[in-house]
Amino acid sequence: MKFEHVGLNVPDAKAMADWLIRHAGMRAVRRMDEPPHTAFLADATGRVVLEIYTNPKAPIPDYSREEPLRYHFAMATDDPGADKERLVAAGAALVGEDRFDDGSWLVMLRDPWGIPLQLCKRATPMP
Repeated sequence: MKFEHVGLNVPDAKAMADWLIRHAGMRAVRRMDEPPHTAFLADATGRVVLEIYTNPKAPIPDYSREEPLRYHFAMATDDPGADKERLVAAGAALVGEDRFDDGSWLVMLRDPWGIPLQLCKRATPMP
């Protein structure tokens, strides 16, 4: 088996997909224009896919109340500082950041819908 995608029920899938495409370098690999506005978004490598939708059949969590260490999605970046500033200017909120002795740098944000988004520059990148 191999990983296909992770799915999230979000408050406004259409707007969130547009935001992630415009500001986080994602691209739509499948998208529905009608409710529940399902979008499958791939990262720049095409290796990881995030599915988002707004489906009233299930409660939408209040992501803004969740501790980011309980749940977040993470994006690798070469420049967390510049990406942090750009995403905050686009409506994200800074939660905090950590720099580690090995040179790794993690920045925790919340996107405009309160979902935790971590920017990662690791001394040893993930495969």
